[in-house]
Amino acid sequence: MALTQKSVIEAVPTGLFIGGTWREASGGTRFDVHDPATGAVLTTCADATPEDGMAALDAAVTAQASWAKVAPRERSEMLRAAYEKLTERAEEFALLMTLEMGKPLAEARGEVAYGAEFFRWFAEEAVRVHGRYSVAPNGATRLLTMKQPVGPTYMITPWNFPLAMGTRKIGPAIAAGCTMVVKPAHETPLSMLALVELLEEVGVPAGVVNVVTTTHSGALSEPIIRDPRLRKLTFTGSTAVGKKLVEQSAEQLLRLSMELGGNAPFIVFADADLDKAVDGAMLAKMRNIGEACTAANRFFVQESVAAAFAEKFAARMGALTVGKGTKSGIDVGPLITAKARDGVHELVLDAVGKGARALTGGDAVPGRGYFYAPTVLADVPADARVLTEEIFGPVAPIATFTDEADAIAKANGTEYGLVGYVFTNDYARVIRVAEALEFGMVGINTGIVSNPAAPFGGVKHSGFGREGGFEGIDEYLETKYVGLAF
Repeated sequence: MALTQKSVIEAVPTGLFIGGTWREASGGTRFDVHDPATGAVLTTCADATPEDGMAALDAAVTAQASWAKVAPRERSEMLRAAYEKLTERAEEFALLMTLEMGKPLAEARGEVAYGAEFFRWFAEEAVRVHGRYSVAPNGATRLLTMKQPVGPTYMITPWNFPLAMGTRKIGPAIAAGCTMVVKPAHETPLSMLALVELLEEVGVPAGVVNVVTTTHSGALSEPIIRDPRLRKLTFTGSTAVGKKLVEQSAEQLLRLSMELGGNAPFIVFADADLDKAVDGAMLAKMRNIGEACTAANRFFVQESVAAAFAEKFAARMGALTVGKGTKSGIDVGPLITAKARDGVHELVLDAVGKGARALTGGDAVPGRGYFYAPTVLADVPADARVLTEEIFGPVAPIATFTDEADAIAKANGTEYGLVGYVFTNDYARVIRVAEALEFGMVGINTGIVSNPAAPFGGVKHSGFGREGGFEGIDEYLETKYVGLAF
């Protein structure tokens, strides 16, 4: 049967998934899910109460002991089956994601492929969890170390990558043998609800993955986080919210993975290939409409090539087509809400008011939906808010630097430390700059660093812990030491 917007939306269960059962919220209320391209209501979802959240934790706790005993190969096969089924249904998930989040279909397809890869990667890691055996230095005992699942985990996922930020957490948790409660963002809950239904179809047992949707995130989350039965919290979202969650988690000394805000520098040295740098800038800035923590936020270009780079970059940005993501030929979809669009415009007005020049764009797109024109700002002064605050939209502010030391100082001049991008053809400089940048990830001559096989995460106010790579499963494992005397 051909996919339609109506059929895709109607196929998604919109209740709470607790203990293997779909049910309504205990308060009986529901909330609207909107299409950001039109503002229209797509459907409604159950609005969970704190009591529903605790019921989900109860289910996860009940299932933990038996789930931890499931053979690694069996857990691996579930993840592999989920990867294959998600890949088979890529068009369905992509359309669903575009409808609730706004990104163009081409980008949504990319996220489905990226998100599915976490299931495949951790299917392969599930059977490679191991410890070690060694002789104590004095020879009197034997030292045995083993890895065991952390236990019930609370996962809070964001609206900007509604599928991949879920699979990046769920994949290693399943591989390690942890049960979980997942709370997706209320702006984009549908992708997660469809995903948990898929996981049920491939045989993930009842109680292992529970999903609660709510518009009362704080009220629902706090009792779960303060419950002594919870053993881990993983969150992707803003630094401000992350700090509050860390405070709450201290009561139970939870294991934490925090993937927080970013303020990524994009550094272009005079010796760089400018055409490749512009290609990289388009990827680093415009992936996901600029609504990404990894998005290039501050463009620092060496003075001698700044004008040429800005001209080429503005031409590319100005040629992008803005519109509803389900239509063909669309490059840029809407921002997630009117508030988000207005916030982006405030940053642009502040920069222009302080002397920046809009080479292209610079305003919201008239009409329905929350669209903002792709924008390039030149001559941005150091005190402009757009250089210090996360933009989360299609706006690229360009400032200049004099030499390598100046570039590094400006790039590091932020409380954030998620990712930085560097374009240069001097490979001695590559090492120097990569070592000097205070970021958890650095892209060299590339505008994309995200890869399921690589450890994703930041430093400073961008959080701690790593998702993906060999390191990703360690976040869900505890190390136990056993001393053997004989």
